[in-house]
Amino acid sequence: MQQDYDAVLLVGFGGPEHPDDVIPFLENVLRGRRVPRSRLLEVAEHYQHFGGVSPINAQVRALIDALRKEFDQQQIDLPIYWGNRNWHPMLEDTMQSITGDGHQRVLALVLSAYSSYSSCRQYREDIQRARQAVGDGAPRVDKVRAFFNHPGFIDANADRLTEQLDRLVSDQPDRFPDTSVAFTAHSIPLSMASRCQYESQLRETCRLVAESCGVPASQWQLVYQSRSGRPEDPWLEPDICDHLTDLHQRGIRHVVVHPIGFLSDHMEVLYDLDEEAQQHCQSLGLRLLRAGTAGTHPRFVTGLRQLIEERLGGGCERLSVGGMEPVADVCADDCCPAPARRPATPGVESGAGNE
Repeated sequence: MQQDYDAVLLVGFGGPEHPDDVIPFLENVLRGRRVPRSRLLEVAEHYQHFGGVSPINAQVRALIDALRKEFDQQQIDLPIYWGNRNWHPMLEDTMQSITGDGHQRVLALVLSAYSSYSSCRQYREDIQRARQAVGDGAPRVDKVRAFFNHPGFIDANADRLTEQLDRLVSDQPDRFPDTSVAFTAHSIPLSMASRCQYESQLRETCRLVAESCGVPASQWQLVYQSRSGRPEDPWLEPDICDHLTDLHQRGIRHVVVHPIGFLSDHMEVLYDLDEEAQQHCQSLGLRLLRAGTAGTHPRFVTGLRQLIEERLGGGCERLSVGGMEPVADVCADDCCPAPARRPATPGVESGAGNE
């Protein structure tokens, strides 16, 4: 196969892998922001529920292993590197290794399906800073397009949702109308959302997955989680817990929560949904089932390989489904600009829809 690139770089958010890593990791996340120490310690406490270890790095390693096998099966002879924004392996260190290994043109796969400043443009800025830190000899790095409407991503998420919907069959053969699906994604400030396609892309993904699973349009909703920042600043709503209260008041008995905005079951999924949202449902008497993320689902891994193949010079089709066109390979200069004032407190480890 003709190849225009000589290496693949996975770019992630990162997360602590030891209790002693938690505070330094959060300090990296919050660098440059005026955030009270009390808030940092509050977020750090979330990690103590899980032994001070985030699962996110282990999940990325599993994805790399799966992608390596997919490459081998398709005879794609490219090394796979991995660098994070906020924790080891740090992106600058990885860029130094790529340069030292002699690679000149690298294809970066950012572990985020959607377009926004936090989940796309900021990662491109991170990559550029890493190249500048390396200096002369740093390779050219191009980014794989956002893949919210790629069939591999849609199929994997539809399978994850179907797994949980099927759990209701034994005691509720007719799933609807007293069952609802809540698709969740990381909330972002309205000042950021108004300048990108994050919300519209999310809604399209939700629609495609719901239709694939036979969920009526009246029985699903896109809601948001992991909101942070000042209470007076408007962010995307409704919040997942407010939505769950509303479902209970409407007489819904079962809810399947699907973290469609995330790629893996990392800390914000485990804490915000499996703990906080689940506890809230228990207090309401509402049954909550939580669908898994795309993770290492075979269709998702195949989809990532197809996205990479698009850029290898072999004339592969740019696959997409639904009513929105595939995102451009090269982002426009004014794509997903930074908000006028960056949010005081970002997500714990998702970068607004990342990973």
